Amino acid sequence: MVSSLNDLKKQVFYDMLNLAGRVFILARYSEDVTIGNRGFLPEEKEKGIVLVFNKRMNFEWTDSGISAKLVFGAATHQCFIPHHTIMSVFSPELSAQFAVAPTPESGIKEAGDRQKTHSGVRRKPDRSPDDKVVRVDFNKKK
Repeated sequence: MVSSLNDLKKQVFYDMLNLAGRVFILARYSEDVTIGNRGFLPEEKEKGIVLVFNKRMNFEWTDSGISAKLVFGAATHQCFIPHHTIMSVFSPELSAQFAVAPTPESGIKEAGDRQKTHSGVRRKPDRSPDDKVVRVDFNKKK
């Protein structure tokens, strides 16, 4: 079933690419994803990273995932996105989106510190009363 889902992601990806000329994917954080030397930013570890592909790019969709050189800022990074991390394939030009939910059998560690209970329901880990979180905003106000 996972193989069929990966085939469907690939078909939707290429159909949108051929129709619109570019396609976006949302990839969730996983240790299996390679984003060159850049890696994932803290917010991307929680929400995922959106990557843009177009017809002129040189990328390869293999049985295990997408390999591509992607540009972030002025730097080019060698990237690899495994199929199981692709949560959404979408095109703003087509107003179309194909999305999947993460599968528990994929064996991938999710971002955050959530745990499964014996009943299969997710819960937040136990916290001690001494745990404190402080947010600091280092941006200057204008």
